[in-house]
Amino acid sequence: MTAQGKLITLEGSEGAGKSTQIGMICDFLKQYNIQVVLTREPGGTPIAERIRDVFLDKNNEGLCADAELLLIFAARAQHLQELILPTLNRGKWVICDRFTDASLAYQGSGRGLEAQRIEQLQQWVLGNFQPHLTLLFDLPVITGMQRAKQRSDLDRIEHEDLEFFEKVRQGYLQIACAQPERVKIIDAAKDQQSVSQQIARVLKQFLSERNY
Repeated sequence: MTAQGKLITLEGSEGAGKSTQIGMICDFLKQYNIQVVLTREPGGTPIAERIRDVFLDKNNEGLCADAELLLIFAARAQHLQELILPTLNRGKWVICDRFTDASLAYQGSGRGLEAQRIEQLQQWVLGNFQPHLTLLFDLPVITGMQRAKQRSDLDRIEHEDLEFFEKVRQGYLQIACAQPERVKIIDAAKDQQSVSQQIARVLKQFLSERNY
């Protein structure tokens, strides 16, 4: 029997440097002969990627918070059934750039939607399934936005003001405080090498606890 794979999610607001570290995470796990599949949310499958295009299109500025949340969970349902669960069942690990914590941080804390409503959708789509490990890339909002503006044109979400992203950051930190066993905070304000070292320490501990 092939061992069940693990889901590791990367969370954090704009400019946190998640994409920069994904390659390092994959290389680290491959040292332990772990097969890794990379994905992202919203997106990850052809259908979910089309939903992502609608979600992030800056021309869709009239998209209301409820519609935004439902789009995310529609994409997530497809992503989970088509890619994440089948991959884990084959014994491979999945590294996902954002997952359900993002909904609580962005649509919950950021948009002001009730956490209970989001959790109801989460229960419907995910049941009791959740990531095995979450790396929360945390840094001051102003630093993250300065980085985001340097890399590319801003999408619909990235056009939000600093107050919105402050709420998102606090939402993430509340999740980390409530679930410290799963969510590990990475100081993303540090230089790239320091961030990589923090991640490596977390991953080593995670693997050690599972006898790798």
